[in-house]
Amino acid sequence: MNARLGGAIAAVLALAVGVAGYAIGTRNSAAPGLDRAAIEEMIAAATAVTPAPPAASMMPAGGMASAPNAALSDDARAEVEGMIRNYLIANPELVRDAIYELQRKEDAAAQQEQIAAITANKDKIFSSPRQVVLGNPNGDVTLVEFFDYNCVYCRRAHADMKQLIADDPNLRVVLKEFPILSEESMQAAQVAVAVLLTAPEKYGAFHDELISEKGLVDGAKALAVAADIGLDTAAIRAKADSDDVKANIGEARELAETLQLTGTPSYVTASAVVIGAAGYDALKSEIAKAREACKQETTC
Repeated sequence: MNARLGGAIAAVLALAVGVAGYAIGTRNSAAPGLDRAAIEEMIAAATAVTPAPPAASMMPAGGMASAPNAALSDDARAEVEGMIRNYLIANPELVRDAIYELQRKEDAAAQQEQIAAITANKDKIFSSPRQVVLGNPNGDVTLVEFFDYNCVYCRRAHADMKQLIADDPNLRVVLKEFPILSEESMQAAQVAVAVLLTAPEKYGAFHDELISEKGLVDGAKALAVAADIGLDTAAIRAKADSDDVKANIGEARELAETLQLTGTPSYVTASAVVIGAAGYDALKSEIAKAREACKQETTC
């Protein structure tokens, strides 16, 4: 049983015990028992941030405080838990639906937090001096990519990025080094930032070649690519350990944490965060949404 499912069922049981205590204590009276509607309401309530009270139809006029047997005995508790367990086994789709709804609520809350983080960190995300700008530097909308040179999905998604730039003359693309997969990824990122700082006009060619490499990419491989495009590898090697390089990568890491980016590639627009290699069509759609949302902004 996964943690989310176990937690939801535990919450349902905890909520049900108090309610069912009343039902058990009044089973010989006219009070209702644990019918399907009541149990479904308990399951729905268990997925809320603050558990909702049980169904009004199951509560006495004075509320739960006046319910008979509010504190259940061990035998009564076991009976209640057995009732709920058997019901969930007979109707597992209720738990599935509850888990789905819980995930939907959590995703929606996370998206709102990400939008707030984009607004609060707009300058660093879109206009930091420590970043690479491709496409149209004066474009009316910006797509930011956080990437790792050893991420196979980043390599596959590179073609999508190139096509988006080719198809949209008003697209501004920002690249941020986010080496999270290995020490080799960090080495490659350090060399890449050093290339940016020593020969910014060559960074695009360097990036295209290095992101297209097969197999593990490390510092040595990155330096070899730099040599292939005619750069001074001694100067780049010396720069790779500098404070400027560390500050560049550190800023991207801090932003990724603030934006709750959990993997690479991750994309950011003025109106959304997209985690994973979403593909050309999905990114194009997000760019259109961002362009519509920020027509009044000078950099978006």
